[in-house]
Amino acid sequence: MNIRRWSVGVIAATLLVPGVAACNSGTADSSSGSSSAQDVPADPKEALLASTKGLAEGNFTFTITADSMTGNGVVHKPSDSAQMKMSMGNDEFTMEFDLIHITPDTWVKMDLGDLLAGMPGADAFKDKYQHLDAAKAGDAKGLNPFKSGTDPADASAMFKGIAEVEKTGEGAYSGTVDLSAVTDSVATDEAMLKELGEKAKAIPFTAKLDAQGRLTELVMSIPAAGETKAQDIKVTYADYGSATAVQKPPADQVVEAGEQTYEMFKG
Repeated sequence: MNIRRWSVGVIAATLLVPGVAACNSGTADSSSGSSSAQDVPADPKEALLASTKGLAEGNFTFTITADSMTGNGVVHKPSDSAQMKMSMGNDEFTMEFDLIHITPDTWVKMDLGDLLAGMPGADAFKDKYQHLDAAKAGDAKGLNPFKSGTDPADASAMFKGIAEVEKTGEGAYSGTVDLSAVTDSVATDEAMLKELGEKAKAIPFTAKLDAQGRLTELVMSIPAAGETKAQDIKVTYADYGSATAVQKPPADQVVEAGEQTYEMFKG
């Protein structure tokens, strides 16, 4: 599967892996924000749609896991900064990258394993952050998360595709979502949707909200189809309103990005 929002250029240029390892779900800070339990809509779908408003404010931390992928990051819109760290792979290939964005600059550190072997100039950025110039990158994808929306999983789009949903407990919901009606989300990939066929119209999910009605966990249960094996895609959110601004990497760990890296993001 592709991560279809942040860092899409890196991933599209390196691998398409179905992917989930374990991750720890964060606990949201209940002290921030003015909403309260009585403000949470009674209608389950409306409650889930409203739960993403805090994500639009762009001040939180997150984790993402899938079959062969784990990741975590921070969004801090007050400082126009964000960071995403990902680790992914399978028996044949592994990849790790760390993307830092502080508008207008982006730095990326990548370990592409055997893919780097023999690549001209690869040794120059091994274990280094490559600095990408926004003017040179042009319309390259994934360099500025604030242009594509602050939520890397675009949960609001997912919830708009809900087919059915019910409240199963305090702050807990379950139902199905029509992935064929959802675009630009972590759980949607054209190839995967084609393999799923009619199954894509009723994908099971669960969601959890905190006491303020903010989304803290979303789990999509993707069935096996074609080359895609059955897996859960899990996204957690925490630290609403209290995330920390991302810092630039140390100068001695930075090199200017090579042409191959720019091409990677243009993919």
